[in-house]
Formats: sequence, structure tokens, C-alpha cells
Amino acid sequence: MQTKILLDEDEMPRRWYNIQADLSAPLDPPLNPKTGAPATPGDLASIFPMELIRQEMARERFIDIPEEVIEILRLWRPSPLYRARRLEQFLGTPARIYYKYEGGSPAGSHKPNTAVPQAYYNRDEGIERIATETGAGQWGSAIAFATSHFDMDCTVYMVRASYDQKPYRKMMMQVWGAECHSSPTTLTACGRSVLEKDPQTSGSLGIAISEAVEDAATHSNTNYALGSVLNHVCLHQTIIGLEAREQLASVDEYPDVVVACVGGGSNFGGIAFPFAGDKLTGKVPDVDIVGVEPAACPTLTKGLYAYDYGDEAGLTPILKMFTLGHDFVPPAIHAGGLRYHGDSPLVSRLVRDGTARAVSVYQNDVFEAAQTFARTEGIIPAPEAAHAIRTTIDIALECRKTGEAKTILFNNTGHGHFDLAAYDAYYAGRLPDYDYPDALIRDALSRLPKVG
Repeated sequence: MQTKILLDEDEMPRRWYNIQADLSAPLDPPLNPKTGAPATPGDLASIFPMELIRQEMARERFIDIPEEVIEILRLWRPSPLYRARRLEQFLGTPARIYYKYEGGSPAGSHKPNTAVPQAYYNRDEGIERIATETGAGQWGSAIAFATSHFDMDCTVYMVRASYDQKPYRKMMMQVWGAECHSSPTTLTACGRSVLEKDPQTSGSLGIAISEAVEDAATHSNTNYALGSVLNHVCLHQTIIGLEAREQLASVDEYPDVVVACVGGGSNFGGIAFPFAGDKLTGKVPDVDIVGVEPAACPTLTKGLYAYDYGDEAGLTPILKMFTLGHDFVPPAIHAGGLRYHGDSPLVSRLVRDGTARAVSVYQNDVFEAAQTFARTEGIIPAPEAAHAIRTTIDIALECRKTGEAKTILFNNTGHGHFDLAAYDAYYAGRLPDYDYPDALIRDALSRLPKVG
């Protein structure tokens, strides 16, 4: 019985899939935060290279991957697809469970899939330094790895809660030559403003993004890089789903259900978009696409579909997305990569239109599922990935009740080797579950920017 389904290096996709080509109507445009008018390429040129701006707005279905990027991706791609037979047996389910494992990259997650091309395009346009944020540290590690390959400097603003919880991620960044700061800092006007209001803040991705954007905008040799949310980031991650679809086809399978965790949307888009494209074009109209988010930051399940800033200070373009409000600061849960107030406009659009759906789960249930997965399949998953595992298990158990032999595919976005403190907190009973009162969310949403 085959456990790993592998592709040869020469079978790695050489083009990214752009789901914008298959939407029924174009996305609502990003807006200039100063004027409220649709953002132009010139508005974005102070922090992004022109090729990434072009990809952000592109409508062609496929975009070629540069050969120099492919050569670096070959270090870990194509990534393996696993059949989770031991998990299936433990659950007693007729469902067939497959997972794409992205933990074999140098940074231990899916994030280098976009970090490498982003560093490449910036280097090609003469940029010498990248400023960025990171939640759990996976993105910061990835961009530090990528910039080291292109002889670039890198500064990372890491959300304070994760900076304190996950010191080894900071050390990884330093090994690859990047500097890492606990956000909010006193290095930026935004950081100083936040600290003045709340010196003990746990930080948030919105705050860290503001610091990185301010840094990039005030240094001529520096651009900003984002690890999730934006269209070009999700585009680069589609290499995951393209590989998975080919791997499943080699064993005569196609998923009935595709599951991934959702924070900003990059890993969800990465595995789900090629299958969502099949759904949008009518090739496979019934595939169930599920995004899983923490109950502590229920963006898709309790947020509002509206224009909002991507950061706390209102420096970024205003995006049409599901949001909890740009100044919403989630609790310091251990799935730091999912503590974002908004979502990718593309992911948000798919959920709004019913092409995909969203569920939320509590962190104790998440770690219970992570333990089950580790004790059956052997891999200790990152807390973010464990959200997808939780829902995959729930669907598989439902199949046990109904007798349906569904094929379930989920994205195991990375390993949890630097997250063992979170597992320790789970075993010690120190992981509170959060369920936000709707009134608190309504308060944050009341401060959305007034546009249109």
C-alpha cells in the first residue's frame, strides 16, 4: 500500500495558477488609503517591485515561474503527498485522507514558496533590503532564508506574543542573516504610538505590518514583503495545489473535500485555488472547500465583508475582505499565524460567493487533534496546520456515521518543532478557549474606514 505519492523534480509545475481569471467578476479594487480612490500601480511602487504589482492585478490564468526561482524551489519541491492510513484506521472511518506536507522546506513551512519569488523580483529591480512582519515566525524565517540566497538585508517585525513564545524562530532568522524585533517597537512612529497607549500589548499582525510598511516607505533601498493576504502571495502558493492535484490523479483520486487553515489566506489559497478553479469552471462543481480559523479570531465566520485597512495604522491599501476591524487585537493564542484581523480578498470573495465555506474551532480541540495526528502519523504539526487537522478529523468521523467513503485532502502547512511550548501549555491545562462576544466585534467594526 502506497503511503507517499511523489513527483520527480522535472514534474514540478512551471506556472502558477491565477484564480482571478476564473472569477465571475473582477475583485473590488484596492483603494489608496489617503484618497480613497482605486489604487494605481504608481501608488504601490514605493513598497513593491513592479512585477509583483503586475501579478497583483493580473487576469491571465497562468503566470510563468522564473527559472532562477525554480532552481531554489527544487531544494524541497515537489513536496510529498501522504495517505494518512494510520489516522484513518485510528478513526475507524471509510474516508480516505490525504495531506500535502510542506514541513520539508528549509524554513519548515509553506512560506518559502512565495518568499523566494518575492526576494527574486525585488533583487531584480535593485532593492537591497526587505522589511516585513511575522506572526508565528514562519514567514519571517522564510523571507530570511530567501533574502540570504539573493544577498539582501532583511528586517523582521515579529508580533510580541510570538516573539516571547517562540525564541527559536528569531534565532533561525538570525542564522540566515536577518534582524528580528519584537513588535511593537520604539523604532517606528507606529510602534511608539501603540506602546504609548498600551505598553503591555501582546501585539498583532496589523501592528507589525504597519511597522514594516513604515520602515519600507522611509528607506529608499527597502521594499516591503508580505507573507499572506495579497493576490500575488496566494498566486505563488498555488504550486501546492497544482502538485497535489497531479499527485492525486496519479492514483486515480480527486478530493471530495479540501481543507486548510485560514489566517491571512496564503496556505488555504495555495492548496484550494486550483480545486476552486475546477469548481468555478464547472469541471468539478461539487468539491467542498473548507477554511478553518480559530474561534479567538473568527474573521470569516463573524467578520464583515467590507473595505478595511490591512494594518493597524492605516498605511496599507484598503482592501475588500472579511474583517474584524483593523484595530482588533486577538488574544495571544499559540497559532500566531492565524491572529490576523482580515483575510485575503480572493479567499474572502470565494467564501462570500459560496465557492468555499468557513468554520471556526477552539484551541484545546485543535491541540487534541494535533496530538492524535502526531501519535498516528508521526509528524508533530504546527498549531496553525492543526486547525485543518481538527476539521479533517471531524469530517472523517462524520463519514464513519454515514458510511460515506469521501476523499479528504488537507494542507499540513508545516512542522511544530518550534511550537513545543504550546504543546506543553496544552498538557498543563493552560490553554484557555476564547469566544468573542458579538458586541466586542461590532465595536471594532464600527471603526472601519468610510469609503464609497
